[in-house]
Amino acid sequence: MKKKEDKFVWTATVGEKGQIVIPKQARDLYAIRPGDTLILVGDRDRGIAIPPKDALAGALNVFYDSHK
Repeated sequence: MKKKEDKFVWTATVGEKGQIVIPKQARDLYAIRPGDTLILVGDRDRGIAIPPKDALAGALNVFYDSHK
């Protein structure tokens, strides 16, 4: 099977205060820096997504289209 170079899977642990640590490889890949604000897009059936900053418009369109 061909390896997908643009697909990734990471895990994160939720702490007692509900905080997660984004893995370093993901932070580097998406240029996430301390103090950045991230948007979490949630769907009760499909789960939570954290879209890259530059994909915000597309993520919001998907979210709102699914609720029409």
